[in-house]
Amino acid sequence: MPLKNQYQVALPIFEGPMDLLLHLIRENKLDIYDIPIADITQKYLDTLELMKEFDLEVAGDFLVLAATLIHIKSRMLLPPDEPAKGEEPEDPRTELVERLLEFEKFKETTKDFRRLEDVWRLVFSRPPVEDDREIIVQEPSQPMLFDFNLFDLLSAFKKMLENTPAGMGEITREVLTVKDKINTIIERLEGLDNMRFDDLFIGTRTRRELVVTFLALLEILRLGLVRVYQERHMASIWLIATRPEI
Repeated sequence: MPLKNQYQVALPIFEGPMDLLLHLIRENKLDIYDIPIADITQKYLDTLELMKEFDLEVAGDFLVLAATLIHIKSRMLLPPDEPAKGEEPEDPRTELVERLLEFEKFKETTKDFRRLEDVWRLVFSRPPVEDDREIIVQEPSQPMLFDFNLFDLLSAFKKMLENTPAGMGEITREVLTVKDKINTIIERLEGLDNMRFDDLFIGTRTRRELVVTFLALLEILRLGLVRVYQERHMASIWLIATRPEI
């Protein structure tokens, strides 16, 4: 399945290591105040391996956080230091939890501003008449959707691969290229306002074609030709073509 030395998707900063860690905590419904460090460390490392398998560039800060998780894991395996009289034993996870909570607060604030921006895009003002200004709000033509990050997309694709029938073969004479798939996806989105993520893979005959299609989608996202949204957590994923503003 790896496509090394054939095509590399060099994504800009979609999300960082803290986004990945927060995503894994939410996806696995873990308590942020009581993180099972051994389990989350393994899931984090597994995701990094998946990113490398798709030739996605893994920046140094991802590896720094991986080292931090491994260090915390090793500290928790050792007998705790004897605390001073009247003090609680130190939890090696404390600093990480504080960073995650601060980061989560920052992310939520960013989302609030983004939602306000989306709402005000639909607001138009009429020239004032006798000092009376009327605000006209255009009703959105589609349900409220939420941004969907790269790690959610990786998880969704990983589940799709896991659910792929074992009989799906790998033998094909067709030469599959990411460039061709990019053109195919763009052609399919022409004239459409949106498309379900799963529908993108309809007609694929091999696991290799699934991977090539996914890499093509990532490149289209990088180019800003498509945005990915979700109605709510664990709901359908939607691809929405971006239209140039006139």
